[in-house]
Amino acid sequence: MAAPQMQKTASAKKTTQWLWEAKSKSGELKKGEMEAGDAEAVNARLKSLGLSPVKVKKKPMEFNLPALSGGVTGKDILIFTRQFATMIDAGLPLVQCLEILGSQMDNPAFRKVIFAIKGKVEQGSTFADALKDHPKVFDELFVQLCAAGEVGGILDTILNRLATYREKAEKLKRKVKSAMTYPVIVICVAIGVTALLMLKVTPVFAKMFGDFGSALPAPTQFVVDMSEWLQKYIIHLVVGIASFVFAIVTTYRNPKGRKLLDKLMLKAPGFGPVIRKVAVARFTRTLGTMIASGVPILDALDVTAKTAGNRTVEEAIYYVRGKIAEGKNIAGPLLETNVFPSMVVQMIGVGEATGAMDAMLNKIADFYDDEVDAAVAGLTAMIEPLLMVFLGGVVGGFLIAMYLPIFSIAGAIK
Repeated sequence: MAAPQMQKTASAKKTTQWLWEAKSKSGELKKGEMEAGDAEAVNARLKSLGLSPVKVKKKPMEFNLPALSGGVTGKDILIFTRQFATMIDAGLPLVQCLEILGSQMDNPAFRKVIFAIKGKVEQGSTFADALKDHPKVFDELFVQLCAAGEVGGILDTILNRLATYREKAEKLKRKVKSAMTYPVIVICVAIGVTALLMLKVTPVFAKMFGDFGSALPAPTQFVVDMSEWLQKYIIHLVVGIASFVFAIVTTYRNPKGRKLLDKLMLKAPGFGPVIRKVAVARFTRTLGTMIASGVPILDALDVTAKTAGNRTVEEAIYYVRGKIAEGKNIAGPLLETNVFPSMVVQMIGVGEATGAMDAMLNKIADFYDDEVDAAVAGLTAMIEPLLMVFLGGVVGGFLIAMYLPIFSIAGAIK
């Protein structure tokens, strides 16, 4: 008898997604989606929200291809945070906010996460604890700030700060991506054009020149030799490049290897200063947001270190955190790390002395956002002509090399 009873209890707890239509007190027809055990539970929930149920039916099974449905993007979280803050500020209950946002969410993966959070909150969990169950969607910074907001009764303010933080973080990420995208595209095009010329076009010219029986000019002979070498060793070359990429990825996944690569990236010519400026902007923005939200400095530094994105910067922040735990101020240890510019350290020191470190950190972050803009623009301006010259040199050099024998033969015939 025990087994059937257990089975009955388990089935009773099983929930399903329901599509509902209901009328508000003003007569407006509303639609949405809700997770519940049966239709009666949906009706009861709608009535508790002040709605008159019109239609309730099971949601049809969805088949989402992983490649098409994807995961939860930064933009999804940003929109959710901003809308959530507006609803909380308007005085709506937490569960109702999650219900509305989950019903309106287009991303099925994120919708599932929101309803899971809503279910846990309904069971008596805090919002921050419910967020902890989804670390791939909500990072530790998000969880910590929401916890501080719940304790202080200022969740709407915290969510607005989080939305502003994520907006600026996404903007900074787009700047760096835009700086990297153009060179990568041009280099890929150059490699593709070169491979096409060497593997398909050059052999046709080489056969034609061989029929002439005369010695080829040095540039032409060099291109023909390169083409023959490439045709012979193309598989070895592809395997070598793939092995190099695999070695870099494997090294980056290893803690010691990542530490080395991150250190080299900070010192890399051209890109190094940009990466350092991005790290400073991220550090100051994250720390400033957390301190302004009432998170203790040691907890704030712990979260800031984990979200630094660079092992060298992360270790520097943990070093500073250790020194502060020993009773020291923040400026001295920051300067000792040799990671953060002296101007940044001095400004943070002034903010700490005046009791306005959160405001000072956000000012530094705004300044370095502009610095990243200028650095990216300068880097793009420097790389653009170099890549154009490189691509033009490859194509132009090939054309000259291929037409030199034709000009020589034409001159001999004349």
